[in-house]
This record gives sequence, C-alpha cells and structure tokens, in this order.
Amino acid sequence: MHRSRTLHTTRRSVVVALDPTAAYEVVASGEAGPQWYVDAAPLVVRRWIDRLALGPALRHEPPGRPLLRSGDLVGFWQVVTADKKERRLVLVAQVRSPGRVTLEVTTRPHGDGSEVELAVTLSPRGLAGRVYELVDLPARETVSELLALHLLTILRRHDNRWGAGSVDQV
Repeated sequence: MHRSRTLHTTRRSVVVALDPTAAYEVVASGEAGPQWYVDAAPLVVRRWIDRLALGPALRHEPPGRPLLRSGDLVGFWQVVTADKKERRLVLVAQVRSPGRVTLEVTTRPHGDGSEVELAVTLSPRGLAGRVYELVDLPARETVSELLALHLLTILRRHDNRWGAGSVDQV
C-alpha cells in the first residue's frame, strides 16, 4: 500500500489483480446490502460521533442498482461524481463538521490489474475548521488506513477464484 498526505488530504493506493472497470464496479457498487462506503468500521464509528455531536447521523441504504449515480445518498454520503468512463467516485459527507469532508476513489490501469486510490480530504471552514484540521489529522490518517484495508479486502474477494474464505482478513 502506498501512503501519502498533506494537511488537507490523506491518500492510500493499492494494486489489485482486477481490471480497472471491474475494480470500479466494486468501488461504486450501488447494490442493496452491505457496502464498504457505508459499513466499514471507521464509518460506523464516525456516524456515532456525528450522533453525539448532534449531527444528522444519517444512514441511507444503497439504491439497489449495479452502480451509484451522481445525486445518490448512501450512508452519510452524497454522491457528487460517479463516472464509470473515468472510473472515479466522489462522495461528500453529510455530517456535522467545521468543513467539507470528501472521499474520492479512482481506479486506473496498473500492469495486468488496477491501482485503486482512495483520498480523504477536509476543506476547513473558518478558524474552527483550521483548528479541527490539525487536531483531526491523526484520526483522518487512521480512518484512511482502515478504510483502504477494508476496501482492499473486498476487492481481493472479487478477484479470488477460490472464494472469500481463502482471503486473509485484514
């Protein structure tokens, strides 16, 4: 896994054996049931934090179709971009925060497989947002790492011809 960060953005990228289109279809799946962008442990914790902070603590179910579309509400996210051609998914958090929290995932060709890059960005508002940005950096790093590992596990399950039981859990 490749890791990088700036004050505003934390990035993780992984390489998987799926072709870029198949990887994007996993990333942007709108199928009913558990989805990585709703049910990953760090996002469940964030929803509880939002509830404690008197935020909306939303949990919208996936729409029940093969792919997400711009405008969909899923978990506590609003889908801003779901571009199959570009293989790019951009979600904006609908949570109490002194700034805008964006999750962007792109898939691109890498050898015989794909590189999947996940970026979490905080665009702070006002002085409170700037302070929060500094205080939140370690938490953002942890959330990004856990979210990338969760997504990697799911992508590997889709790539594994022997079934999910033969993939190491992360």
